[in-house]
Amino acid sequence: MARTKIAVYTLSGLCAGLAGALNAAWPVSGVTFLGSGMELEAISAVVIGGTLLTGGFGFVSGSLVGVPLLKVIQNVINRIGSLDFAYQQAVSGACVAVVVVVVAQTWLGRRRRML
Repeated sequence: MARTKIAVYTLSGLCAGLAGALNAAWPVSGVTFLGSGMELEAISAVVIGGTLLTGGFGFVSGSLVGVPLLKVIQNVINRIGSLDFAYQQAVSGACVAVVVVVVAQTWLGRRRRML
C-alpha cells in the first residue's frame, strides 16, 4: 500500500512538472496565470465522465470520454458566439450540474435495486 501511494505521488509530480514545462514553452515565456481556472475544467470533465466526487467509484475511460464531451459543449457555446466568457463558464457549469444529477440518480437507482 505504501509503495502504491509513493508511486502515485511520484507520477502525479512528474505529470505536474511536465505540464508546467509545456505550459512555459507554449507561449515562449513563463506566463504564470495561463492555466488558472483549468482545474475546474478538469474536475468538470471527470464528473461528466462518471466519477463520484465523494470517491469510491469511477473509471479512467469515463474521464477520457468526459473531456471531449465538455470541450464539445464549450465549442458549441463558442460557435453561438453571443455569450461572454463568464457566461460560457456558467453554461458549462450548468451542463455539468445536469450531468451530475443524472449520474447521481442512476447510481441511486442501481443501489435501490440491489437492496
